[in-house]
Amino acid sequence: MKGGSENERNEVETVTRPATTQITRIARRETGSTAACRMVPEETPIALSFAGTTHAVMMASPADFEDFALGFSLTEGIVSSGDEIEAIEVEDHGAGIDIQIRLRDQANTRFQARRRRLAGPVGCGLCGIESIEEAMRSVCQVGDAALTLSQDDIVLSVRLLSKAQPMHAETGAVHAAGFYVPGKGVVMAREDVGRHNALDKLAGGLARAGLTGASGAVVVTSRVSVEMVQKAAAIGSRFIIAVSAPTALAIRTAEEAGMTLVALVRGDDFDIFTNPDRVISGAERHVA
Repeated sequence: MKGGSENERNEVETVTRPATTQITRIARRETGSTAACRMVPEETPIALSFAGTTHAVMMASPADFEDFALGFSLTEGIVSSGDEIEAIEVEDHGAGIDIQIRLRDQANTRFQARRRRLAGPVGCGLCGIESIEEAMRSVCQVGDAALTLSQDDIVLSVRLLSKAQPMHAETGAVHAAGFYVPGKGVVMAREDVGRHNALDKLAGGLARAGLTGASGAVVVTSRVSVEMVQKAAAIGSRFIIAVSAPTALAIRTAEEAGMTLVALVRGDDFDIFTNPDRVISGAERHVA
């Protein structure tokens, strides 16, 4: 699915909210205190609902709703492709946004079975051992992809992502996830107050654009948690590149997925935590 029908896209686009707001604050400096304006990001409860039932509520930036809905559905394994989504409708309830996602028959049947399996005995949602198993679900395998990156690619990917963050430039308070393709640069980026949300929005944007994850690297401005690795693997990327450090579980999960995890990219310096043979010293690259 690349955004559904034109009517469905129009339904999504009718809901608009500012992603940033100007506020007045007291700026204390060595020279004294003054009242000054500053842009800050909005943070909004966004419910992701399937078959009329809320599945998750995220505190997120109120933007890129369709990318968010599609990307979340893909990275959480609710659908295997956008074709399994019949429609996406966005409703503004004032206090928050509700994204209603209608699944096609087979996907809806799988989702309903999943909900029944994970329902808690006292209606508490995700509970007990099945919730643990869900959180630690098998990670997608990406080791067969043939992409390699040069050291220059690693450094350039982070540098270019920093230039593709207009909301961060305005507020200094949001995360970004981008997709770097050798020879083309950062071909897509999404921003959000939540790092997972930014990656979900990127996943949805890539799927709508018909871009395959195996063709490039996921680049993020945050630390790398296990969920970030799971989501990057669901996208199909062989690389995740981060400005900050990974967790131990993220490293083990990247190894399991066959993914190359590069982190702590600062200037020309970086650390490779898994599958270092895919980062080559020269300018040579190979994409299958």
